[in-house]
Amino acid sequence: MNVTALSLPTVLPEFILAGGILALVLLGALRGERSVWLVTEIAVALLGVVLIVLLANHGSKSVTFYGAFTDDAFSRFMKALALIGSLTTLVLSVDFMRREKIAGFEFPILVLLATLGMMMLISASDFIALYLGLELMSLSLYVVAAYHRDNAKASEAGLKYFVLGALSSGMLLYGASLIYGFAGTVSFAGVAVAIQGQASVGVVFGLVFLLAGLAFKISAVPFHMWTPDVYEGAPTPVTTFFASAPKMAAMAVLVRVVMTAFPGVAGEWRQVIVFISIASMALGSFAAIGQTNIKRLMAYSSIGHMGFALVGLAAGTTDGVHGVILYMSIYLLMTLGTFAAILSMKRDGVYVETISDLSGLARTNGPMAFFLGAMMFSLAGIPPLAGFFAKFYVFAAAIEANLFALAVIGVLCSVVGAFYYLRIVKVMYFDEPAKAFDPSGLAARVVLALSTALVIFYAFAPAPLTDAAMAAAKSLF
Repeated sequence: MNVTALSLPTVLPEFILAGGILALVLLGALRGERSVWLVTEIAVALLGVVLIVLLANHGSKSVTFYGAFTDDAFSRFMKALALIGSLTTLVLSVDFMRREKIAGFEFPILVLLATLGMMMLISASDFIALYLGLELMSLSLYVVAAYHRDNAKASEAGLKYFVLGALSSGMLLYGASLIYGFAGTVSFAGVAVAIQGQASVGVVFGLVFLLAGLAFKISAVPFHMWTPDVYEGAPTPVTTFFASAPKMAAMAVLVRVVMTAFPGVAGEWRQVIVFISIASMALGSFAAIGQTNIKRLMAYSSIGHMGFALVGLAAGTTDGVHGVILYMSIYLLMTLGTFAAILSMKRDGVYVETISDLSGLARTNGPMAFFLGAMMFSLAGIPPLAGFFAKFYVFAAAIEANLFALAVIGVLCSVVGAFYYLRIVKVMYFDEPAKAFDPSGLAARVVLALSTALVIFYAFAPAPLTDAAMAAAKSLF
């Protein structure tokens, strides 16, 4: 394992992205509003290049910045998911931004800055690097949430997210400082050696605060309160971004922290993870039932899905981490597909968001109804779609770790959650048709069709994704 002050090959994707961001800021500042679409196109190309560079690296684990930054199979896999989420968001945003007349060169740059923060966060191997990555991501997200400045709901969403996000960052910092005080080091590996299975009261307190701060970022209960309002209030491309890429980064760092810094005190953190998991699954399943706004419903859906993913983490085994990675991959696919459909819900040039607007969609736009129906069935976890296998792997890991009650509660919540997904299918196929939607953009159609194809055909060829996820999980142990 290579530990250096600066190893350029280790940080090459981040280096390219940071250089590209600086160039785009300069281009936007010099050309002003004339550069909006050029900046967006370059940003998409830049994310594509970074993704290719990342995937081309098959090297062994390397560590740089004196142990603060780790490049391994786990970080590469999760960074690839975050980059796919960011890239798809930018592609989907073009049509929306143009129609709503809120396009600006700042939006793609903020998305790129948040993505750079995510990549730093995923590779962080000490608390200082973790906090730097987290804040770079969060500060960009606060601004993006309130991006539609003339819209009161968007401004409210941004303010709520900022205030609650600042609170969660404070909790995370307080937890990290307590752990540093008792362990004498900020390095995850150093903390693991210092604690050695003897968790003092101070370490447990620090761990609880740390997990609370990270739970906020994945919108797990009881730190979920910002999610429905922000998802509903923010412009739909921003909601798409929130639901995809940042979730990958936050879940990745949560997995890395508990598995590498606290392996000796698994009993302590497992209790917290199990509680958060059960609460998230239950709230996500029951609170979504009465929703009429589809973006708000997707907010509760995401809370529930984070709960399901945490079932695998609670197991604390290689299989459990493998389940989490696989779950997040399939969740990303389903989320991007669903939001591509939501961005196609446009009537007389106006975007609509209520579930009743989908009435009779099967008769007015059969292909879109089929694709969105497949997404709903997959989110509900109905076989043989990919969503079923995502849940199967995390529940199997929980059963192997003797967490039978957690697995049973997960299955029951999954059954309850299926109700509101299937209700959307019923509205599309059995209700009286509403007026047809305007023709959707090419980008939304491609993303929706591709997501549906991958969700359906995963059952026939699961090996590439499953094997890559297992290799990523093993690199953590």
